[in-house]
Amino acid sequence: MPNTVLHIDSSPRFNDSVSRDLTADIVSRHAGAKVIRRDLSKTPVPQTTDAWIGASFTPAEDRTADQKHTLTLSDELVDELVAADTVVIGMPMYNFSVPSALKAWIDQVARPGRTFNYTENGPVGLLEGKRVIVAMATGGVPQGSDMDFATNYLTFFLGFLGITDVQFVAADGLNADEAGARAKAKNAINALLAAA
Repeated sequence: MPNTVLHIDSSPRFNDSVSRDLTADIVSRHAGAKVIRRDLSKTPVPQTTDAWIGASFTPAEDRTADQKHTLTLSDELVDELVAADTVVIGMPMYNFSVPSALKAWIDQVARPGRTFNYTENGPVGLLEGKRVIVAMATGGVPQGSDMDFATNYLTFFLGFLGITDVQFVAADGLNADEAGARAKAKNAINALLAAA
């Protein structure tokens, strides 16, 4: 099992959240690991701003004190991601895509020079060798269907950062059969972690 797990939840629901239940189950099975906890609903991540963009694209050695301050939280989020061997992300689907809390985190960790580099051959991710497990919960949209814009988006984004070992466990169709959807996701977790 990995040494460090970054546990990210993005559901605005604290009670009866399926994605939170699933991430807690996954993380609990990483016995002995150091766990970094990031709850994007309890402590929301702000949207990026014009000042943030300017600071992010300024070389680190040239940043002003104000620019360094602007990137304080972003640096902390990137440090957490860099430190993790495994990242466990709770991702409920809202309106066919990722929740806004998760999108804000994505924008904060997409950092040139830290998580990816621009090269003459295009961007290159800097976070190779990590594993991501995404616990996905949907009310009615089947994971992987034409209406699911979350799975491909998150997979592509993580790949952009160099993370290509991305696996999903989905409790989809909760509105039709909650017990069945939860059981399917638990079985997927069992299979996924048994093979680790």
